Amino acid sequence: MRRTFLRRAACGALATLALPHLALRAAEPRRLALAGWSKPITEVVNLLAEPDKGFFRAEGLDLAYLPGAGGGDAVRNLLSGQAEVAFTDPGSFFAALDQGAPLRAFYDIYPQNVFNVVSLPASGIDTPADLKGKRIGVYSLASGTRQNLQILLQQAGLSEQDVEIVVTGVLNFVPLMQGRVDATAATDTGLALARRRGLGEARVIAVADHLNYSSDLLVAREATYQEQPDLLRRAGLAFRRSTAWMIEHQDEAAQLAVRRAIDGQDVELNRDIIALRARASVSELTRREGLGTLDPASLQAAADAYHALGLVKQPIGVRSVLAPELLRG
Repeated sequence: MRRTFLRRAACGALATLALPHLALRAAEPRRLALAGWSKPITEVVNLLAEPDKGFFRAEGLDLAYLPGAGGGDAVRNLLSGQAEVAFTDPGSFFAALDQGAPLRAFYDIYPQNVFNVVSLPASGIDTPADLKGKRIGVYSLASGTRQNLQILLQQAGLSEQDVEIVVTGVLNFVPLMQGRVDATAATDTGLALARRRGLGEARVIAVADHLNYSSDLLVAREATYQEQPDLLRRAGLAFRRSTAWMIEHQDEAAQLAVRRAIDGQDVELNRDIIALRARASVSELTRREGLGTLDPASLQAAADAYHALGLVKQPIGVRSVLAPELLRG
C-alpha cells in the first residue's frame, strides 16, 4: 500500500512536469552549483543521476554538486558565493537566519522527519519520558542528532540536564551494542545500516511521531531569489522531477548508485536507503500539491521549538523566509 502511494505521487509529479519541459533548452546550459550537506552518497542518488538522466539539463541547467560535511557547511558554501542553492537542514537554515543571513527556502526535500532515538529492549525505554537519567549517544554536539534529541526531550517536558549526552561520532551504534550508552540518536538510514551490521531487535522512538517537520530544504540567498527567481524555479522543478524518478524507479536508482555513489557498493542496502528517502519525500501535503511543497505551519513549529531551546536567539517568522510560489504554476 505504501509503495503504491509513493508510485502514484511520483507519477503525478512526472505527469505534471513532463509536457512543458520535455524539450532540452536550445541555449547553452547555465551552471547551477548546488552545495550539499554530504559527499556523493546513495541518499542523494537523485542528484547523482544527472549525467544519466538530465533532469536539470532539461531545465537548461548544468548541475554541479559541491560535497559538504553537514548542513552548516552547505550554508557556508552558499553564503560565500560558491553555490546558488544549498541542500541543508532546517536547523542550519534557522541558525543562519538568526545570525542575519538573508536566505529563502523554496523546496522541501524531505517533509518527513528522519531522526530517531534507538535503544535495546533491555533498556526499558519505550517513550521519550523514559530517557530521563539515561546515557544517550549523539554524532557530535553540533549535529542534527543532538538537535533533534533536544526537540524530542522538549516534547516530553525534559531537557539535556535530565540526561547524559555522550559524543559517539558517526559510528554511534557501536557504543549502543557494547552497552556504553543506553540509547543513541540517529537517522532512519543510520538505523538501516546498523541493522545490516547486526544490531538485532531494537526499540525506535521517531521524532516525527512527536514533532514532524522537514529534515532538509533547498535554500537560496535572498538576492538570488529577488534577481533570478526563474533560476530557482527551474532548479526546484528539476529537483522535483529527479525525486519523482527516484520514487518511481527505486531498483534502477539502486543500481545507478553502484556507479555514482561512493557508498553504493551494496545494491540491497542502496534499495533500503532509497526506499527510506522516497518515503521521507512524500507527505499528505505533497500528495495534494506536488513534491517539494513547503509546509509553513510545521516549519514554524520547528522554529519555535529551536527558539524555546535557545538554539536560536531571536524568534523566526517562517513565512517571511519561504518562497512557495516558485513551484506553482
